[in-house]
Amino acid sequence: MTEFGDLMNALGEFGLYQKLVVLLISLPLLLNPFQTIGQVFMVVDVPHHCNTSWILAIDPNLTEEEQLNLTLPRDADGEYDQCSMYSPVDWNLSSIVAYGLNTTEKCRNGWVYPSAQPPSLLTEFDLVCDRKDLNDISQAIFMAGLFLGAMISGPLSDRIGRRPVFLISMFAQGLFGVGTAFVPHFYLYMAFRCIVGAAASGVMITALALATEWVGVSARPKAVLFSHCCFAIGQMILAGLSYGIRNWRLLEIAGSAPMFALFFYIWVLPESARWLVTKGKIEEAKKVLQKAASVNKSTIPAELLEQLKPEKKTKSGNILDLFRKKHLRNLTLIMSCIWFADSLVYYGLSLNVTGFGLDIYLTQLAFGSVELPARYSCIYLLQWFGRKKTQSVLLLLSGIMCLIISGIPEAQVIATTVLAIIGKFTATASFSTSYVYSAELFPTVVRQTGVGLCSMAARAAGILAPLIHLLDQYHHAIPIAIYGSAPVVGGLLCYLLPETRGVDLPDDTRASFPPPSSKKLQFFSKQDSTVDEVHLEKDVYRCSESK
Repeated sequence: MTEFGDLMNALGEFGLYQKLVVLLISLPLLLNPFQTIGQVFMVVDVPHHCNTSWILAIDPNLTEEEQLNLTLPRDADGEYDQCSMYSPVDWNLSSIVAYGLNTTEKCRNGWVYPSAQPPSLLTEFDLVCDRKDLNDISQAIFMAGLFLGAMISGPLSDRIGRRPVFLISMFAQGLFGVGTAFVPHFYLYMAFRCIVGAAASGVMITALALATEWVGVSARPKAVLFSHCCFAIGQMILAGLSYGIRNWRLLEIAGSAPMFALFFYIWVLPESARWLVTKGKIEEAKKVLQKAASVNKSTIPAELLEQLKPEKKTKSGNILDLFRKKHLRNLTLIMSCIWFADSLVYYGLSLNVTGFGLDIYLTQLAFGSVELPARYSCIYLLQWFGRKKTQSVLLLLSGIMCLIISGIPEAQVIATTVLAIIGKFTATASFSTSYVYSAELFPTVVRQTGVGLCSMAARAAGILAPLIHLLDQYHHAIPIAIYGSAPVVGGLLCYLLPETRGVDLPDDTRASFPPPSSKKLQFFSKQDSTVDEVHLEKDVYRCSESK
């Protein structure tokens, strides 16, 4: 409803209360990197070989080197084969030494790892040889959890509210994240990870709605991207913790248990006042707004509060509205494609830190370090160039970086890593832009449903990203070429979208958005932070609705 922008102006577009709300919803995002990419550091490759202790029954006095030399074949480089062994025989030792063993087979009694190696997912669940694909499959299952969370939490938060979904998602992420550290079987590990993914998705997309709906027009990018900066800081913390904590179970606890320290959110986290108004809960909305005004030391005129009448309740929307109405259908399809491309290139790079040839902890630290300026710079890029141009250029750049990497020889690890870092910078900035852009395009009554649908597209790409990585067994350039092609297509599709800079959020699904006539107001400044611009845009929007 168009009156809500006036309330935000009176309240203060980004006062102390809104800053506290943004801080509250940002703190859980510090822990999300531990769930989304933490497994990379739990499956670090280590030397291994088949368990050939059978020969010790013949002669228990053999040294380790003698045992391996007699029972393991060597590869082309002269190293012991990690995935095959000589078939056991019932000969005596002198016959084995004299004639040697020739028949090979796959490891039948498991593998042996360095004794000094701390427990990892790889060593504890034998994710090597024929089982190594389970690592990428488990990552895909986690991404399927993100997909499930987007499918459930988006429409659910439009129905029951942003606050309860956010709190439930936080609790589930902490509970099942800690529970993952105690699972005895890998398949149970994957099931828990799926649930954690669903909870993490709920936290991320509900935080977007709260950050967007509690601030004014000019502060929207700042509010959303501040929470994204916390995600980038979490990535740098992950690099340090994973370097210091090599035991995967302890690392999982360290990345999940702090969520329980935020239990006090039950009493302090507010519901979105804008959502309350659209649901006709006027008295609740007034109480929340008055509390916010008190903290901001501002006053909301009584006549503005009186305009919030229950009979003006906005008609509820649903997922069918996103496809029934032409303007929303176009937005939904294009934004879903953009989110898909964002996610594919982002996770394609993030989950491949072991594939660039340098130390994985330094690579992750570099990836996390570039995310912070990437997300922060979006605040200014969105103000200077608008949403559409920024989204398009960033997507195109991230795709081009990946395509260049696909043509570089595998031995050029430094050049590959530098280009990957640049690609990660642009992919991160593009992903953050998509969050802001989507929140501004979809009306309040279906905002979380629309964002949830776009997030589902992103999670579908997240499921595919680790599976596409399996194609590197055919050629190392195939996965990175696929990761680069999708954002190039997405960047071109951006030009079909409308610009939303400086326009108040739409609340219902009836009118096209943004209003066509607003494009004629060419005298607006590129900075979308003035009150006059906001009022002029809103007046145009009201006129177009009345017509």
